[in-house]
Amino acid sequence: MAGAIFLICLGFGSESIQASRILHVLGTAVWGQASLDSVGDPSEIIILQVRLPRLLLAFLVGGSLSLVGVVLQALLRNPLADPFVIGISSGAALGAALALLLGLGVAVGTISALPVCAFLGALGSLMLVYRLSATHMGFSVHTLLLAGVVVNAIFSALILFLTSVADPNKTFGMYAWLMGTLTGPDYVTVMILGGYLTLGLGVLIRQAQFLNLLTLGEETARSLGVEVERVKKVVFLMSALVTGGVVAFSGLIGFVGLIVPHAIRLWVSADHRLLMPLSGLAGGAFLMVADTVARTLLSPVELPVGVVTALVGGPVFLYLLMQRKVGNIS
Repeated sequence: MAGAIFLICLGFGSESIQASRILHVLGTAVWGQASLDSVGDPSEIIILQVRLPRLLLAFLVGGSLSLVGVVLQALLRNPLADPFVIGISSGAALGAALALLLGLGVAVGTISALPVCAFLGALGSLMLVYRLSATHMGFSVHTLLLAGVVVNAIFSALILFLTSVADPNKTFGMYAWLMGTLTGPDYVTVMILGGYLTLGLGVLIRQAQFLNLLTLGEETARSLGVEVERVKKVVFLMSALVTGGVVAFSGLIGFVGLIVPHAIRLWVSADHRLLMPLSGLAGGAFLMVADTVARTLLSPVELPVGVVTALVGGPVFLYLLMQRKVGNIS
């Protein structure tokens, strides 16, 4: 399914390209018969230089946000948990914005400082939210969600303040980035982000069995041999790492980690060994479609993809909130 969506999005745009032509171009590129710097066939340039890297970035970002949403919902035992909703994304954005305004967004050697700053911002935000919701008996999930919403609002206000008082030359283009954008990536960007995410996602996927047990409750999980505090630390740390990397490269894209895991959970069992990879694939496919809508709906004007995901995810969030209110979601 994700492969079919990939081909449809690759061919859809201001200039439609048939699937047979797409497969031919991809095939010749893989076998070394086409150059990424080709100035020949326009369809080849559109596919290889414009749409393909953008769709690959969308798949990585959407899949990562969705998978982080799955693990946070399992750990907090709440379907409303999401890196955007609980403030991790805004913390990462604040860290990245500070780095850009201070001139730290450029590469240091061969490694960009931007994802590191975004990771530190995400981790700091997560620690703050967790601390605000902690009690002597653990932490309150409802308080954590409320604290996340408040921290999200405060950090968003700080970002707007920084962009308002900073040199306009430094903030040019930052507003679009803050609303979420996948515009103009190259293959180097995709490869760097892919390598960055491999570590975090790999560690998170290895926690699947522990997350299955944690959904039964912390005391039950402990009695079954799960080191609950260690799992919490690993999940929170890797969630911050992944979210920081995603925000550094794509800006703020909300609600993907909320709506996709919820939809997949309705179709498959709650076994995280199955739920996590399927949510990752579905999240990648969802963001590819959202980005295609963003770049074509009002063409030639391009919408920020974060606007599209918010318009879809906001009503879903309200629906889930009302369902919890009436007690239909445990």
